[in-house]
Parts: sequence; structure tokens; C-alpha cells
Amino acid sequence: MTPNFDPRDYPVGIIGLGLMGSSIAACMLMAGHPVIGVELMPDALEAGKQRVRDHFKLAVEKGLIRGKAEDYLKKFAASAELKDLKPTQLVIESIKEDKQLKGEVFQTLDGIVSKETLITTNTSAIPITDLQQFVSHPERFFGLHWMEPAYTTRFLEVICGKDSDLEKAQFLYDLGELWQKETVLVKKDLPGFIANRLMYAMYREAMHLVDQDYASVEDVDRACRNVAGYFLPMMGVFRWMDFTGIASYREVMKDLFPTLNNDPSPGRVINDIVDAGGKGVTNGRGFYSYTEEEIEIWKELYSEFSYEIRELTLKYPVDIIQQRLEDKKAKKAAESKNDESS
Repeated sequence: MTPNFDPRDYPVGIIGLGLMGSSIAACMLMAGHPVIGVELMPDALEAGKQRVRDHFKLAVEKGLIRGKAEDYLKKFAASAELKDLKPTQLVIESIKEDKQLKGEVFQTLDGIVSKETLITTNTSAIPITDLQQFVSHPERFFGLHWMEPAYTTRFLEVICGKDSDLEKAQFLYDLGELWQKETVLVKKDLPGFIANRLMYAMYREAMHLVDQDYASVEDVDRACRNVAGYFLPMMGVFRWMDFTGIASYREVMKDLFPTLNNDPSPGRVINDIVDAGGKGVTNGRGFYSYTEEEIEIWKELYSEFSYEIRELTLKYPVDIIQQRLEDKKAKKAAESKNDESS
């Protein structure tokens, strides 16, 4: 349920205008919020502003917004100073994954914004409980975990720390609807939250299958694309088990779970790549090799895919059954009324 207020009266601050922060800023602007983006590295400020503008170019091309990009960008201000976040009611930090650096930023921010301002972090690994200790009134501190690009993807996790206020968490959860998200509420802090715990379990088994030479990198990717890739955007794991026979899953689990990899360390294949300096598409060396041209094409393809998969998931929202039931009920009522009149 969307909170009952005008987003134009609810300014949002973004700390960090890199890849993720600029994308989050675009999401907030599209939802109607005034946005103040702070880039703590002055040399990167202009690049951050340009990223936000570039997101809107794509949004216009894909029909994500009504009207002109300029109408949204008028509500965007960029700065190199945290003090400019004073009027904000929600701050979303999206800087380097460094606990000490984040802590210093939060301590400074705490002396600037109101005690009512919600403070959030986009961390994907650092416990929220650890970070909320850097602010006074830690009950208003949460994790907001996004997926890139933030203004097209439907994913958002709201994560509570030990001292987080559940009512405030519910407010952020509901606010996700305004941001066009299917929000996940993580009521208790735990490493990796929900999405990463699910994904890293799959990454670990994928690594194991390649390390032990059961299959190639390419074939593991093909298996993932053509099984999980077909049902996950629509159903999720629990509904998929319901849909395809929950009792049989329990029987398979009894036999299969004991054989799954539970190694606490990364595998040989990824260690060899990273130790040799591989960074994936960043430098063209990863599980696959990439030329500069291939890197650009992959980036273009992922951008196109993110819009297309968004349209597909919008066709199958989480409440689709309720919608279809209501449509059928209305249709039956209309048919009954027509029968009576005839």
C-alpha cells in the first residue's frame, strides 16, 4: 500500500552518483521525488550528473516516463557537500563497500539531517546492525538493497537491523510500490539478506560443478538460463514447487541435499581467475574472455533485456491471481445482469 503523501513534498538524498547511485536517483525522480545527489569525489561529480541524464534518455526511448526528461531533471540537484542533504526526509547511501568509510559518512550525516530523516544504505554485504550504530536514533536506519538498473528492475529489499523500527520499515516497504518495486521485507538482519543468500547458494553449486569437471562454464550457464530462467521471473521457488508437485520435491531433497557442495571457501576456478587479475567485463578476463567490442555489446544487450524483462514481469504481478478472480467475478456479474434484462 503506497503511503498517502505527495512525493513532491518528500525530498530524497542520494550519497554516491556512481553506477548504482545514479540509477537510484533516476528511480526517485521518476517516482516524483525532488532529489539531491551528493558525490563525495568532486572529480566524479560531472560524470555522476551525466549518468542520471543518460538514464532519462533511455527511459524516454523505452516509454518509461510521460512527458519530457527535462521535467523530471528539474527536480534534481547535484552537490559535493553532505550539508546540502539537510532538507531531505530519506537518504540512500550508495558508496564503496567499506564499513569504515560508510561509518564516517553516516556520522557526519547524522549531525546534518533531522532526527526524523530515514537513513538507508545500499550495502549488499555489511550487516545493517553494524552500520546503524554510527547514527543517533538507530531505529530510523535500514538497508535498501537494489538491483541495477534501479529504475527498471522490480527488486528491492528493505532490511532491518537489531534496532530498526518495524513501523518505519513498513513505511519503506509500502513506499516501494510508488517506486514500482515488488518489495521484500527482511525483518531480522542476517548476512547476505534474502536475495544474495539464495543466489550465492546457486553460485557455489555452479562453481563446484565446474571445479569438479562435471560440466563446463558454458553448459552450467545454459542449464541455468533454460530452467531457472524460465520460471523465476513469474513464480519464485515456493510457488514453482507448489505448481510442479511439492511432495516430489521433498523426496528429491532427501537424496540430493547431502550431496550438494558445502565448501566454505571459493573454488579453484574463480580463485585462479581472480588471482591472475581477472575482473570480468571490467578488463575482459573472467569465466569468459571479452574483446572491447564484445563488452560494449553485452552492456547494450543487458540494457535492452532489462527493459524487456520488466515488461514481462509487469504482465504477471504477484497479485495476478486476485486480479484474474476479480475480472472473472465482474464478467459473471455482467453476464447475469444481461440474462436478467433479456
